[in-house]
Amino acid sequence: MTEQIPVKDVTPKANNGKNTVDLYASREKIYTKAFTGIFRNLRMVGGAFLFLLYFGTAWINWGDRQAVLWDLPERKFYIFGMTIWPQDFMLLSWLLIICAFGLFFITVFAGRVWCGYTCPQSVWTWIFMWCEKVTEGDRNQRMKLDKQPMSLQKLLRKSAKHSLWILIGLVTGLTFVGYFTPVRDLIPSLLSGEADSYAYFWVGFFTLATYGNAGWLRENVCIYMCPYGRFQSVMFDKDTLIVSYDTRRGESRGARKKDADYKAQGLGDCIDCKMCVHVCPTGIDIRDGLQFECITCAACIDACDSIMDKMGYPRGLISYTTEHNLSGQKTHLLRPRLIGYAIALLAMMSLFGYAVFNRSLVELDVLKDRVLYRENEEGRIENVYNVKIMNKAQRAQTFVIEVSGLEGLHYEGKREITAAEGEVFSLPVELSIDPDKLPSSTNEIVFTVKAVDDPSIQSDSDSRFIGPSVR
Repeated sequence: MTEQIPVKDVTPKANNGKNTVDLYASREKIYTKAFTGIFRNLRMVGGAFLFLLYFGTAWINWGDRQAVLWDLPERKFYIFGMTIWPQDFMLLSWLLIICAFGLFFITVFAGRVWCGYTCPQSVWTWIFMWCEKVTEGDRNQRMKLDKQPMSLQKLLRKSAKHSLWILIGLVTGLTFVGYFTPVRDLIPSLLSGEADSYAYFWVGFFTLATYGNAGWLRENVCIYMCPYGRFQSVMFDKDTLIVSYDTRRGESRGARKKDADYKAQGLGDCIDCKMCVHVCPTGIDIRDGLQFECITCAACIDACDSIMDKMGYPRGLISYTTEHNLSGQKTHLLRPRLIGYAIALLAMMSLFGYAVFNRSLVELDVLKDRVLYRENEEGRIENVYNVKIMNKAQRAQTFVIEVSGLEGLHYEGKREITAAEGEVFSLPVELSIDPDKLPSSTNEIVFTVKAVDDPSIQSDSDSRFIGPSVR
């Protein structure tokens, strides 16, 4: 059985000493303080890369079309040089499974680093918090501003903040819809009023969703709406990398002068400045122990390290560490669960890559006519089929149709066809055979379609040739 990490209960006590949980308690607004540090810089670099990837990819062209485009009306999904069809949606299932196992692997190894550094909710929230700081000032200024009665200055500052939030939300919504409608056509059509109602709806929806989630809900999305924080504990172990406060070094807490002999006073390195609380985007006190609200963003590490530098104390009072390391034991990097996730992840990624790069660029579907069989003027048994060929390549292809599995079959109809990019070509095919050469009343046959200039592009489809009962 997996050993669980002990969690300290920090639920406030009522007067009678019993735990009380108010499910309808009003939200206490979190005012985060500006800070600097190495993990903040890493998060900014990562966020800038994600922003560039999200907002920039929509404007990249690939030939005469948008490089990444999910064309729902045409049922074509373009990803640079690859076209994904509805028939290839099994690949999407594989991709989602790979992402799930990747998240499991990362969580077992390094906790909730996904949440702290790359989750869209976190990335956009940090941007919105920056807008808040630019327009309303740092933590103390914002707290003071909110307590003041409405004035022209307060109205202007609040208006500027919300205007920036809505602008970022609008650009986010436009970009998102731009992955489903060519973005170069979308913006002019929206401005001219020629876009359809769905475009206006979805741009508005994602604008308001971004504005609401990153501007108003913020930590509530992580705490109440996202299930990840709730089930992360089943993936954590004592060797998982977490953000933690070193109680052996920090306690007892207390204020002191920089050059004071605080050890003689029975104090630890923590000066109880609460900087770690003031910079936390979810408003927790990391000194209370591991909490599911912690998104492992390391803001508290940067803030605490800056205070340690000012006091002349060693860094690392709050740090990325493990439960085993905190208790003085050795941290095991390689453990069965982590190795198992790694093997499963590598295996699925390999299979996914093989399936993507070796998928057939032609789809063949054979539908037999409802008339089981008929006898033609020459006395031969005849079956009729409807053959559909889909060209999944990004250029026109010439295909040839072959039938195997039954000796003596005579093919009647067009054998060679040319299909444009993405075209579904349908044609009737008649097969006939001498009754004396039929081994049974139901015979398995195989239709094969091949590209003339590239025989590796081919697809098979099984069918049946039906005739009279053989005595």
